[in-house]
Amino acid sequence: MGKARAIGARAKPPGAPAGTRVSRTRPNPNPFEVKVNRQKFQVLGRKTRHDVGMPGVSRARAIQKRNQTLLKEYRERDKSNVFRDRRLEEYSSSVSPEEKMVRRFALEQQRQHEKKNIYNLNEDEELTHYGQSLADIEKHSDIVDSDGDAEERGTLSAELTAAHFGGGGLQKTSKQPGQEGERPRSRKELIEELITKSKQEKRERQAQREDALELTEKLDRDWGEIQALLARKAPQLQDGDRQERAQPDAYDVMVRELGFEMKAQPSNRMKTEEELAKEELERLRRLEAERVRRMLGKGEGEDTKKPAHMSADDLNDGFVLDKDDRRLLSYTDGRMNIQEEHSREASEGVNAEEEGEDSSEEGTEDSSGPDGHSDLECNAESEEEESQRPEQEQRQTPSDRVTGGGQTAREAARAELPYTFEAPESSQDLKSLLSGKSAQQQLLVVERIQKCHHPSLAAGNKAKLEKLFGFLLEHVGGLAAENPPDLGVVDTLAVQLYGLCQMFPESASESVRFVLRDAMHEMEGMIEAKGRAAFPGLDVLIYLKIAGMLFPTSDFWHPVVTPALVCMSQLLTKCPVLSLQDAVKGLFVCCMFLDYVALSQRFVPELINFLLGILYLATPNKPGRGYTLVHPFRPLGRNSELLLVSNEEDTATWQRRSLSLHWASRQTAQTGTEANHTRLSCLAVCLALVKRCVLLYGTLPAFHEIARPLRALLTQHLADRHHPRELQELCQSTLADMEAQERRYRPLICEKSKPVPLKLFTPRLVKVLEFGKKQGSSKEEQERRRLVHKHRREFKGAVREIRKDNQFLARMQLSEIMERDAERKRKVKQLFNSLAEQEGEWKALKRKKFKK
Repeated sequence: MGKARAIGARAKPPGAPAGTRVSRTRPNPNPFEVKVNRQKFQVLGRKTRHDVGMPGVSRARAIQKRNQTLLKEYRERDKSNVFRDRRLEEYSSSVSPEEKMVRRFALEQQRQHEKKNIYNLNEDEELTHYGQSLADIEKHSDIVDSDGDAEERGTLSAELTAAHFGGGGLQKTSKQPGQEGERPRSRKELIEELITKSKQEKRERQAQREDALELTEKLDRDWGEIQALLARKAPQLQDGDRQERAQPDAYDVMVRELGFEMKAQPSNRMKTEEELAKEELERLRRLEAERVRRMLGKGEGEDTKKPAHMSADDLNDGFVLDKDDRRLLSYTDGRMNIQEEHSREASEGVNAEEEGEDSSEEGTEDSSGPDGHSDLECNAESEEEESQRPEQEQRQTPSDRVTGGGQTAREAARAELPYTFEAPESSQDLKSLLSGKSAQQQLLVVERIQKCHHPSLAAGNKAKLEKLFGFLLEHVGGLAAENPPDLGVVDTLAVQLYGLCQMFPESASESVRFVLRDAMHEMEGMIEAKGRAAFPGLDVLIYLKIAGMLFPTSDFWHPVVTPALVCMSQLLTKCPVLSLQDAVKGLFVCCMFLDYVALSQRFVPELINFLLGILYLATPNKPGRGYTLVHPFRPLGRNSELLLVSNEEDTATWQRRSLSLHWASRQTAQTGTEANHTRLSCLAVCLALVKRCVLLYGTLPAFHEIARPLRALLTQHLADRHHPRELQELCQSTLADMEAQERRYRPLICEKSKPVPLKLFTPRLVKVLEFGKKQGSSKEEQERRRLVHKHRREFKGAVREIRKDNQFLARMQLSEIMERDAERKRKVKQLFNSLAEQEGEWKALKRKKFKK
């Protein structure tokens, strides 16, 4: 207690009034370094800050800080070199020095073991000793004299070493035997003797090499003479010896086989599309000219070749009575094979394909008779003609190959298809070209039209083929609209539609859009006139099917597929099912819908609604729970039980089979049994489509809500009906697939809200505004003003600091300039002093000269 008072008494200056606060950091501050910020009046409860400041101390601290930061940056402004320590684990404090050394050594060894050349399998680790490779040390690559031979490089003789490094003539103590009384030789004599000795040794080595070379050549000559004497024939082995002889090694056998193996031959370059098109056009023109010649009954070459000149001495005996017995030399699997050439008399029963191959192998046409007009004569290498050979074989008859063309040959030529066609200018021209021909013939006609008018052959062929796509599409629609429809030809011509679509996608899409737009306008007109629309004909359905085959259906939006999807959705929502034909057409549209969305997995509510309506048509009209019918289906009415089958005999005789499109266009009346079988087939197709929808949409979060109407209908009415066993199994399988899909979401539940507290008498808080603030302003306005005031204050402080930094840099630059000027003045003054001294010395020397 007393000690504390003593300390306090010492801290208090003498004569100071009671209650005066004294700074403990600096007991005796300099009055010139203290600045007191006086207040107008004192406010109780307000904390005063910066009431006493020390500008000098603050300025010194600021200058010291700028010297450490700003001045350092200023001096290093033009320096870009940075030292970076990239040693492994150098700045890691968790790794000991020993571990650092081990890791660095392992990394160095790993880099050395990395193969510089991936194809060098004999690369070994390089060993070093004191930084030098042991391989280089072992070479002993020391300095040798220039006259030394290459075989003895790397060694120095004792005389050379003594002469150059041992002192030479200074070695007086070393004497040769027998020379005790002789005087010691000088260095020049020793070097001359050394040179003479080295030249003599070099000549001796060269003579030894020449002798060795002569002996080697002599030995080679002697060996060549006795080698013939050493060669002898091995004795013939007996049967027992042959069995005892060891079998040859498998490796030797393989080496010999590889030696006799045929080498690969260089292939010809691939032809461009233009070259292939030109060759195909020339081939078709040549075949057409040959067909026309045969149709007119002309012999081969009659219209092109002139008759050969016959002299008066010609006996007309140039024909050959004997058959040609020459044999053809050929190779099969590397072995020579001799085959007999089939004579022309024996080839009458051979088909046209063999004749085409023989003519292609010989490479020349047989002009000995008019029967060298095979359709495949120039087509042995064409894949297209290989597919047409069966048809041509049917057209050709043995009478066509009889020598001397007759009426039968001309009729067969007329029956053949032309090889060149003109591009049709209208759909009627194309129809006239294709009418009365089979599916394969129509396909062949369209292919030949494309080949004769390839876009690379002429400038206007592209427009012709673009028109051909539209005409062909219209022809396909006409075939589908016939009764009965020729669906086989439609299926065949779809291949050509796909090829033309790949060549001209823009014109093809425009043609398909035009057809779909026409069908939609017709449907809208029917709805405006009658209030409802009927399912379109089979031609529109075929157009929708072709659109899905020609264009991609997985795009988010497509100029052809998207309108087709809209058209199909309109068919399923605006066309009521009034007959079995309508049901078949609607199921066909559902099948196309699933084909369209198989890749994109797009949900189609119209599809689910139509399948629900079809299932409802196959059940009796009973009130059910869990499903609701939507237009165009009605719960009650004339066609509400269209697909219901009550005859058990027809049910028992029904067999499941695919539903053909011929049912959709059939106009003739059906018997009761056929109608019941069609109803059951429609129900089977509908259940199969429902199963596909379950597998397709099973991953949707709302799948169970989507499938609830279908599940209710299948469970309540179709599961317990007396349907065939196949339908019951299909129904149970569909229900099992529905139940197997897991739920992928949780139902929404309202959050539990906190209970509302009872009203209490809370005190009213009134905020007391501080002095100087404007009255009536809101809290947001006050906060904004506070931020604006803080921003201004910070901005002013930043400007003040920047100004001080600029002043500091200006002072540093001025000091550098003054230092440079002072150094320059000092050097100039030093030069002047030196010059003055020289001038004084020169004058003094001049005065001495005058005195003399």
